[in-house]
Amino acid sequence: MALKVAVLGAGTMGHALALVYALGGHEVRLTDTSMSMLDKAGGLMEKALAGLVAHGEAPAECTAEWLAGAVTRLPTLAETLEDADLVVEAIVEQPDAKRAVYAEVDRLAPMHALIASNTSYLDPFPLIPARRQPRSLIMHWYTPPYLVDLVDIVAGPECDPDCVADARDLVAAMGKVPLVMKTFVPGYIANRIQSAIAAEVYKLIDDGVATAEEIDTAIVHGLALRIPVVGVLAKADFTGLPLLQHALRNATYQPPPPAERSSTLDSLVAAGRTGVMAGAGYYDWGKDTAALFEARDRRLIALKQAMRGIGTMAGAGRQVD
Repeated sequence: MALKVAVLGAGTMGHALALVYALGGHEVRLTDTSMSMLDKAGGLMEKALAGLVAHGEAPAECTAEWLAGAVTRLPTLAETLEDADLVVEAIVEQPDAKRAVYAEVDRLAPMHALIASNTSYLDPFPLIPARRQPRSLIMHWYTPPYLVDLVDIVAGPECDPDCVADARDLVAAMGKVPLVMKTFVPGYIANRIQSAIAAEVYKLIDDGVATAEEIDTAIVHGLALRIPVVGVLAKADFTGLPLLQHALRNATYQPPPPAERSSTLDSLVAAGRTGVMAGAGYYDWGKDTAALFEARDRRLIALKQAMRGIGTMAGAGRQVD
């Protein structure tokens, strides 16, 4: 059944989620407090969609004209939330901002609407009005969500179990992979592991041990090749668990704890080098943001299509409880 989906926030995740839900056959409305961001979202969605169509990941009839009819960009919350069945909150990870937008959702959205936060680390449930709690949960996607299939689903403390089942079925119906968590933990599974990697990366680069390019080279040509095929724990089985025991016993190096700041990261942000959208971050990227996203997506599509044929060993064995 097609839903009326209201996406709040048109940034990196918001515009991409609007595209995902449109491709899933839903009627999407997208809004943002920044009109320039809302304007930019149109071009980014068109570019992403064109890449998906060109590589067979979306039907040929999904043209720019189709997209204009499937996703409506609106300047106000009131217009966006009218008659919404699903409210996708994809705004900045700041408690005050989320609390304010949830208050507006409570005021403007119909009571039957399911509220789904895309939060990564911030617990949104204390910020959501009490009467909305039974239909509030987390549906956390990974960027770019039209290519990365994992979706973490977490029920709020008072969420109706039927809402969780509905969210799981909705995600699966769009060809994605729902992972229903038993409880909320900041970062879920994938982001927590990524955070552990990030802590090591920040230390290596802040201590001058390695450059950004050297770190990425080690990850791409060392870790990344094996992970899609054997995951982490299946890879341990292939390595042999006794060897891992010896590695733990003989370890002379302690990984760094999660860092609250990175001097390198702070200096880049202070210089306005905030990432691809700004044209520079750890690397110089130039100003053609849409072309950069297209180049990234083209490579991810090729990898995704190759992995369909290759398959994965992760989960191929019978799990021991």
